[in-house]
Amino acid sequence: MDYREFPDGELLSLVCESSEEAKEILYEKYKYIIDVIIKKYLLAAKKLGIEYNDFYQEGLVGFADALNCYDERKNTQLATFISLCIERRLQNAVLKAGRLKNKMQLDSLSLDRDYGEHHIPLVDMIVDDGSDPLLGITKKEEYEHLLLLIKTALSTHEYEVYSLLLNGLSYQEIALVLNKTPKQIDNTIQRLRNKIKKIINEVE
Repeated sequence: MDYREFPDGELLSLVCESSEEAKEILYEKYKYIIDVIIKKYLLAAKKLGIEYNDFYQEGLVGFADALNCYDERKNTQLATFISLCIERRLQNAVLKAGRLKNKMQLDSLSLDRDYGEHHIPLVDMIVDDGSDPLLGITKKEEYEHLLLLIKTALSTHEYEVYSLLLNGLSYQEIALVLNKTPKQIDNTIQRLRNKIKKIINEVE
């Protein structure tokens, strides 16, 4: 039986019945969506060390999720739903890589190291007067405690921005990954800067 002339709804029903042929037809019809969305996040993914093949695999998982979860009763076009699932999967992959990379860097993280697209030290990102936030913090335990205080003080969104910023993503790239405007990201950075400055002042 030739399934290629079947409408999407019937093909999805066949997919639910484990038809590999129906799944392949839908993949060939909509695989362009993966390529389009991957291009949006590819630079951010590269900066976080995500291999292209691994990133594409995440897109395929999002595609499969869409086929498995699609409900035509919700009056959403299949292509739209596939796009949403793929985008969500790729965003989560970038955020997870950012958090993992940030966690791996904690032991060697230095506020004097250059971060971001402008290659400025983190100390210059979070303080305005040029004072050394590590003044008086000489022990590793004290430094690790400072990092823990920072993580605890920031909201989930602020910590995501903080982690991506530390990993070299620009305001525009962070905005893309988090589905925010660059202005919203700038406002978030200003808030987290104030929180971090407050913590530093309290531990000095």
